[in-house]
Amino acid sequence: MISTNDFHTGLTFEMEGDLYEVVDFQHVKPGKGAAFVRSKIKNLKSGAVTEKTFRAGEKVKRAHLERKEMSYLYRSGDEFCLMDLTSYEQINLSKEQMESAVKYLKENDTLTVVNYEGKVIAVELPLTVELAVVETEPGVKGDTASGGNKPAVVETGLSVQVPLFISVGDVLRIDTRSGAYIERV
Repeated sequence: MISTNDFHTGLTFEMEGDLYEVVDFQHVKPGKGAAFVRSKIKNLKSGAVTEKTFRAGEKVKRAHLERKEMSYLYRSGDEFCLMDLTSYEQINLSKEQMESAVKYLKENDTLTVVNYEGKVIAVELPLTVELAVVETEPGVKGDTASGGNKPAVVETGLSVQVPLFISVGDVLRIDTRSGAYIERV
């Protein structure tokens, strides 16, 4: 158990059968009445962020999450095979467990798998990935970085808006949080 007085950003806890992560918090001590903790919490299953007010000193059950670095080996139908980088143990995850990570993964890429009580609850990607362009309109002489955007399809099938000078075969750095083009590598 942990007191709401000890909240900090990134803390995970269990409440009403769901897992939550503290996104933001503020201790409030009004001149009259009892102190309280105003917080923004994220449901780790649904991804929904809600605001909740706790009484100061209220207890919640702390959730200890285990994070493992794993390598993506291959896909077989709707199953994704991953290997633990320390124990070399292999696990299979479903398409639902992999969520949006599928759009950014190539074989042998490294990602973080988050476990709670032996169950995989999330997959965390690095902030950026490097992917090669496999399909886009050809660049024309005179195209510049500030001249506009065009769609490009990268090797994982993800469609990204890129500057006009990008051509097939270029390797791009992509932000995994937004799916946006950052730069040509």
